[in-house]
Formats: sequence, C-alpha cells, structure tokens
Amino acid sequence: MKDGLLGQIATTFASVSLVAVGGANAVMPEIHRQVVDQLHWMDGATFANLFAVAQAAPGPNVLFVSLIGWHMAGFAGLAVATLAIMLPSGLVAFAAGRLVARLDGHPLMQAAKSGLVPIAVGLILASGLVMSRAADHDVLTIAITLGTAAFVFFRENSPLWALAGGALLGIGTYLLGLFS
Repeated sequence: MKDGLLGQIATTFASVSLVAVGGANAVMPEIHRQVVDQLHWMDGATFANLFAVAQAAPGPNVLFVSLIGWHMAGFAGLAVATLAIMLPSGLVAFAAGRLVARLDGHPLMQAAKSGLVPIAVGLILASGLVMSRAADHDVLTIAITLGTAAFVFFRENSPLWALAGGALLGIGTYLLGLFS
C-alpha cells in the first residue's frame, strides 16, 4: 500500500513540477486541487496549515510539498515529494537556461519572456485566492488576511511584523474565547 502511495505522490508532484512557472507557490492552486479535491489526501484546513507552517519556516517555498509528503507517508513521503517537485522542473530550468543564454537578444526569446511574466503573476495571485478560501472561515480570519495583504502592499516594513501581529491576534482571541 505504501509503495502505491509513494508512486502516487511521485507522479502527482512530478507532473505539477513541469508547469511550475513562477515557482512552487504559483502552482499551489493545482497542488491544492490534486491533494484536496481529487485525491482526498487531506482537507482544506490541513492543507492550509501545512502551507502556513512551510511559509513561516525559513527555507525554500517548495517546503510545503515536502510537508504534504511527510503528512501522507512519513519520511519516505517527504523524500519522494521533495524530489518529485524539484527534479523535473530543475532539469527543465537547466535546459531552458542554456537555451535562453544561447538565444538571448533574439526577438522571439524577448517575446516569450514577456508572455511568461503575466502568467507567473496570475498563478501567484490565484495561489493567494485559493489559500484564502481554504484558511478564511470567519470574519476574524478574513480580516487578518485582508489586513496582512494591505500591510505588505502599502507599507515598507518587513512582512514578519504582519506574521507576528496575526499570531498575537489569533492567540489573544483564542484566550478570550472568541476564536477556536
């Protein structure tokens, strides 16, 4: 059974890896769709929690995929998920980098680069919307999400201030019995 699950983890994340234009966060909606909606490996709240832990921890953004693998199949799942999400896109990025270096300055290459930028931005925006749907269940969490977005967009302070503020607000409302 575990070998079958490890194979599913490998194929799921390897296929997503090949379309990871903009990084792991850009394909987070597709990962959510696969892991929560199609494969039913976990619910949306668990997915949001794993994503939040990975984003709060230092290290690469792809860490949330490793945590999904660990959640599903322990250390073996972590290793398989990490390799599956990184290896295919890493090989494609290496080959594309060599091609771009060779064709840099060509008008078609400039056009391709210009076309990929809005795609990456759109994928990242979709990631934020998917995560807000999974994590925001009441007025408080919606307010924290909107407040954090506004703080990061309009202020030049470190996003760590928003992270600390949201954590303190969550702890305070929990202690007051307003948030469970």
